[in-house]
Amino acid sequence: MGFLKKFIRNVTREGDAATIVGSFENLSEEELEAHLRIARYGRFTLTDAVRPSYDLQVVPCEGYRHDVYRDEESRMTIPVLMAAVSKERLFDVFLEMLDPMGTEVDVVLETSHCRTQPGHQDLYREHIDLPVLKSTLWEFEDLLLNDGCAGIAVLNPDVPVEVQFDEHKLLIAYGSDLRPFERILKAHGVACDEQIRFITEAEHVHSSTDQYARRFEELKTCLGMDGGYCD
Repeated sequence: MGFLKKFIRNVTREGDAATIVGSFENLSEEELEAHLRIARYGRFTLTDAVRPSYDLQVVPCEGYRHDVYRDEESRMTIPVLMAAVSKERLFDVFLEMLDPMGTEVDVVLETSHCRTQPGHQDLYREHIDLPVLKSTLWEFEDLLLNDGCAGIAVLNPDVPVEVQFDEHKLLIAYGSDLRPFERILKAHGVACDEQIRFITEAEHVHSSTDQYARRFEELKTCLGMDGGYCD
């Protein structure tokens, strides 16, 4: 399983190493390569950032559902929208979902490129004009779509509302009034399915490259964030 080991070294994931190997451990290299090349499931296309388990515990598909985030410390509950959008429309939908957030926002970049550290690192930038942010993100569309070690969140604490474009390339909106975001999803033909399961809810793998890690550093610089490149 030489190819699998090489692939895993270029992957981050939730859970331990035993979890990621699960449905892959008895595959030939040819079977594994064939699975990792599959991006299209019906009318839904994944980005290069993530792939489902070989046994397809969750079949990737497009749709959104309502959920609730519960803060155990404050005992508050926050409404959530979670959406999976096909690759060809995903970035457009993400940028449009930023429009209801106001003219000035805060940004959080999430990275798990540093293999020597567990979990991921969050980098924060306050007070950036939304048109400036959008222009910058367009320059890094390929990175944000296809790097399984990079995610971004945009928030406005004054509203408060937050939109995440996470490492799995799911769109997640938090806030007391999520109707504007739901209207955007519906306008792009993304249907509500309260029974939908997302790729995060089963075994899956993330993919990245050294080139994406370097591009992530460039994005940090453009957004005025601190932190050095990690090998």
